[in-house]
Amino acid sequence: MNVTWVIGFLLFSQQEPMPPDNNLVLTRNGQPITMVNPTDLSRSYPFLPIIDTEKLDKVIDQIDKNALKKPTNAIIDPYGNMIPEQLGYGLNRQLFTEQVYSYLFNNAASKLEIPIQTIYPKVDSELLAEIRNKKIGEYTTIFNSYNKERTKNLFLAAQAINNFVLFPGEVFSFNNIVGKRTSEKGYLPAPVIMKGEISEDIGGGICQVSSTLFNAVDNAGLNIIQRFSHSKEVPYTPPGRDATVSWNGPDFVFKNKYNQPVLIKAHTLRNNLIIEIFSSDVINYNPKKVPYLPLQQGNPPK
Repeated sequence: MNVTWVIGFLLFSQQEPMPPDNNLVLTRNGQPITMVNPTDLSRSYPFLPIIDTEKLDKVIDQIDKNALKKPTNAIIDPYGNMIPEQLGYGLNRQLFTEQVYSYLFNNAASKLEIPIQTIYPKVDSELLAEIRNKKIGEYTTIFNSYNKERTKNLFLAAQAINNFVLFPGEVFSFNNIVGKRTSEKGYLPAPVIMKGEISEDIGGGICQVSSTLFNAVDNAGLNIIQRFSHSKEVPYTPPGRDATVSWNGPDFVFKNKYNQPVLIKAHTLRNNLIIEIFSSDVINYNPKKVPYLPLQQGNPPK
């Protein structure tokens, strides 16, 4: 037998059920934000309304969505300044559920201030200050800045991974972090390599970001989990040193095997794409030497 049904039966067998027209008024900072009717939360049985957990979950989801303010991580701006984190907040679902049950079963007050809980960011200023100074890996590639569409795509993808912090044991997926490349996000049609041929697609050029990231990550000695090369050589890395990506297709994935968080910094400078990996001064890491194109050997671009 459903536990909710049993609880409802025991409570309602001893108390008067809540009148169906007695709306629950939800407030935020003392101001009404919405009303919930008991019929939105229960099933009607003869003499005995029963909590409908599916209905209740939908109401809670909607309130949580409206109340939610996501926290923001601390970041380092393009000038090297620390931008502090910001706390977020959301609905305290457990406490709110208990209050709704009290309202329905105990004839509690029909006005309820929704309980809010603080949501802390994953990366705060203190942590970022600890991992921003020691560079453990880097790589730079050159692009044609006169190709405005491709340059825009490259900039957007670099921006998406910039300031990302990967904690010990965590896995980084390029596709998951950058997300789907769409025109709504600002990505433009530009040349891509598909099945060995040059064609044009939304987001063309972002493989230079994933390839530069691969070499920076490999230079830092992190654990490469998944990486695929293009079906044709690319002009920005030595042969076999690229990492092709596409939405619902190849991905570039690596893992932080170290016992300290690592910070990814990515930016463009003139016609250079620069990706650097930082961590704490106390990190014990095993860097690898990675090759550059012949014209860059011994004098990697800065």
